[in-house]
Amino acid sequence: MYHQIARNKRKSVIVVAAFFIIWAAIGYVIGYIASGVSGGISGIVIAAIVALLVVLWSLTLGQQTVLAVSGAQPVTQQQAPVLYDIVSTLTIGAGLPMPKIYVINDPSPNAFATGTSPQKAAITCTTGLLAIMNREELEGVLAHEMSHIRNYDVRLVLIVATSVALIGLLASLLWRSLFFTRGGNNRDGGYLIIVLIAAAALLSVVAVIVGPLMQFALSRSRESLADASSVELTRNPAGLLHALQKLQANDKPFAKMTHATAAMCIDDPLQHHGGFTHHLFDTHPPIEERIAALQAMLQVQQT
Repeated sequence: MYHQIARNKRKSVIVVAAFFIIWAAIGYVIGYIASGVSGGISGIVIAAIVALLVVLWSLTLGQQTVLAVSGAQPVTQQQAPVLYDIVSTLTIGAGLPMPKIYVINDPSPNAFATGTSPQKAAITCTTGLLAIMNREELEGVLAHEMSHIRNYDVRLVLIVATSVALIGLLASLLWRSLFFTRGGNNRDGGYLIIVLIAAAALLSVVAVIVGPLMQFALSRSRESLADASSVELTRNPAGLLHALQKLQANDKPFAKMTHATAAMCIDDPLQHHGGFTHHLFDTHPPIEERIAALQAMLQVQQT
């Protein structure tokens, strides 16, 4: 487990470094189109500053952004006593601080953890999850999310998710700005349009292809590990097994989840939208494989 935590910390550094390299490349290309080599160097400097701001945003305001975008509301122990009781018991078993607890009013059953460290973490469940899970199943789901916190998966995914979301927003703003830009017949106006198109296109590639590929590379192995860690924490494969079987039967899309935030969820919400494009960059192993792995653990435990 300690090796996994150390590896995830190293991955966080690698992801941030890769992010800076990608941004520097984009800055150089845009600057070069605008004014040659000197413009390319200036573009690298500007892009590095923007990348730094994006990473700082992810580390300081990323968690609040994800919770706000997903419509999560904090709940007290009096409002959700069973949820609080399970989480507090698991935190003692895992040796972690008590995370903040949020609930999303959404009929689609799902849950996710977010934060930058175990000391600054939050666990969020939907009302749909709380409605269909019994205590044993809910414990399995919450142990899965606690494992993400303990393994520092939350920081890794938060950096990527918020960075991709901000890049997508910036690309959208640049595309929209073209409708209000008049190139006219002068040379400078024509260059401005070319630069805006190049910037919007490059950022769109990062948001639509590079970002999801990074999430794809990071997420699948950590989901399988969190399943195994959940069993280690609860000593009960049946809880998470039956929970995943219920999630497998879910046909309700998670309304407020996007490609950027879907990687955080215990069950990839985009798989329930049915579109071909949603499956190109699945961030989770097929739920059938996860169920089969848990069934094998249960059989070993029963023998």
